Amino acid sequence: MHIPTVTAERIIEIWGFPITNTILLTWIVMAFLIALALFIKRGFNIVPNGLQNTFEWLVEKIIGLTEVMFGSRKDAEKYLPFVATIFFFVLFSNWFALLPGIGSIGIYKEDHGVMQLIPLFRGAGSDLNFTLALAIITVFMVNILGIVAIGFFKHAGKFISFKSPIAFFVGILELISEVARIVSFSFRLFGNIFAGEILLVIAAFFLPVILPIPLLGLEVFVGLIQAAVFAILAAVFISISIREAH
Repeated sequence: MHIPTVTAERIIEIWGFPITNTILLTWIVMAFLIALALFIKRGFNIVPNGLQNTFEWLVEKIIGLTEVMFGSRKDAEKYLPFVATIFFFVLFSNWFALLPGIGSIGIYKEDHGVMQLIPLFRGAGSDLNFTLALAIITVFMVNILGIVAIGFFKHAGKFISFKSPIAFFVGILELISEVARIVSFSFRLFGNIFAGEILLVIAAFFLPVILPIPLLGLEVFVGLIQAAVFAILAAVFISISIREAH
């Protein structure tokens, strides 16, 4: 049985670059989402049906949810591609980690005289590198979208302002909050997914057949909630970034 570790396990190296089991599963998720998007686009109809109807319903729900945060449907539709990409990418990364064989099919390697199972694939969210990279990209894009919306100097004025001592210290707090967002984003997703992975291993050890089944259902729900929280927070931060400070 594979015991989950905080660090992802290295599988191969390409030109000196280590490829871990979480990276391999991330590539599979990316390939799946690209193939799914191309499939839906190819079979696009004016009157939606089947899979297209399902995804149009999901997109409409995301727009309806973010419209409250942006204050207008126009802005919700404008920033939909970024918010929806985050949602679906995190969602399927979480759900793919629950597929049979993920974390259990691998190769055995000797470590300090003990044979350890190294899984070929592992949930991307259980790797802090993945969640940290996703958090950095999200916060970076939030600021880029803010610059595009209101201009560089107005956006920078939220962080660096010499109008008054209060404005100066508020800007410092805003800079600190940007770093805090990265930490919050990365550790929230990592903590929930990694904890779920540990829970499933413990459940499989005590009651291999019965106990993991309801826990898998719980993890499906947790994966959905984490994706929704990540996307909603990104939408909230964008809505703040694209407005001038008062």
